[in-house]
Amino acid sequence: MNKKQPKTAAKTIALNKKARFHYLLHERFEAGLALEGWEVKSLRAGKGQLTDTYVLLKNGEAFLLGSNIAPLASASKHTGTDPQRTRKLLLHKKEIARLIGATQKKGQTCVPLALYWKANKVKCEIALATGKKEQDKRAAAKDRDWSRQQSRIMKEYNK
Repeated sequence: MNKKQPKTAAKTIALNKKARFHYLLHERFEAGLALEGWEVKSLRAGKGQLTDTYVLLKNGEAFLLGSNIAPLASASKHTGTDPQRTRKLLLHKKEIARLIGATQKKGQTCVPLALYWKANKVKCEIALATGKKEQDKRAAAKDRDWSRQQSRIMKEYNK
């Protein structure tokens, strides 16, 4: 019997949870990452972080700044292993042009949301976003607390 392997969902490596709290997300893009061999091995071990990471658009190219990929203990010592080096994002020219045009508008920025595996490639999900005001953040927290409270009330009611 020749059974087909089921397609597995994309495996998440790292999430930027603060991005959804601090920004209103508009349009999302999927970008590849130009990585070195030791970085791929570290990401397979789950040693990637996206906290305090942002996307820099410069000279018609996109770069991921501030992401931290910790090297493994078994990584080669003769090559430089900089955990926070600037990594190039691989996007089509039209996508980069769209990002540059949108970020030149007042208040819009480009933030990374997640690192994940797609087949054997590492992908980075980025989004165009606008910053939330303090009252928006308070309203979001209030709504989240209310929905939690509602679920507790319904759970008690349905017993």
